[in-house]
Amino acid sequence: MKIKALGVLLALIAATAARAELGTVEAVQYPAWLERGGASVPLVPGTRIQPKDQLRTGGNARVRIKMGEGSAVKLGENARFVVEVAEDRNIFRASLAVLAGAFRFTTDRLANRGRDVSIRAKSVTVGIRGTDLWGKSSGDRDLVCLLEGRISVGAEGHPQVTLDQPLDFYQKPRDAAPSVAKVDPKQLEEWAKETELSADGAGASLQGRWRMVAAVKGQRDAALALNRRLRAAGYPSEILQKDKYFTVQVARLAGEKEARALMAAVRGIEGVELPTVHEGN
Repeated sequence: MKIKALGVLLALIAATAARAELGTVEAVQYPAWLERGGASVPLVPGTRIQPKDQLRTGGNARVRIKMGEGSAVKLGENARFVVEVAEDRNIFRASLAVLAGAFRFTTDRLANRGRDVSIRAKSVTVGIRGTDLWGKSSGDRDLVCLLEGRISVGAEGHPQVTLDQPLDFYQKPRDAAPSVAKVDPKQLEEWAKETELSADGAGASLQGRWRMVAAVKGQRDAALALNRRLRAAGYPSEILQKDKYFTVQVARLAGEKEARALMAAVRGIEGVELPTVHEGN
């Protein structure tokens, strides 16, 4: 019996290790959502990624994820990102899908870890060992641009090709054959902005120390109703009670500028009253 129990324990430890630290959300520019197990909730910094998770961003939104082996994934606005398969054993293996929007994948050169990662952007699949790339899936095409390193890329029904020169990009129009070309550096600069936290965005991070108060309500039901609306809109609000008043707020904002950007974004939501920003969570 003891041997059997030990075997079960070891199996549980191995399963936990395979799931551990698949990825963590480092920063969010709202609005953004996490869809897990049929439920949708606002995405917040510190969220640990699990297999089958879907991350979704709204207009002018961004997400930055640190994967378990050290690589980084950045998502732009109106993106849909799915962790199809992921495990972390001796080699970090993951199958990621970008169903819509722009993304960037960058490996950590100093991380001495084996990896086997593939990213699917609708009709295009990219095999990654160690590299830096940018891509986007839009209504008319799928695009992958190599920034550094080497990748293999292909589309169903077409031969796979290798990109090993910086600024080479592979594109697959919806109704045409794929092609490989060289992108102009200035165009790449514009593309790259789509996945970076923007100066006018409502950004939050693990170290964020600012908060935006959407309203202070005298009735609990009114606070709960506003909280539901904000969370449905992709903002991770919470309710704090003091005496007979209920404060509805969003915390962990990166700075005053980001808090004011969020304040402007929520003004049109029913129930928001004279929003304010404050330092300290």
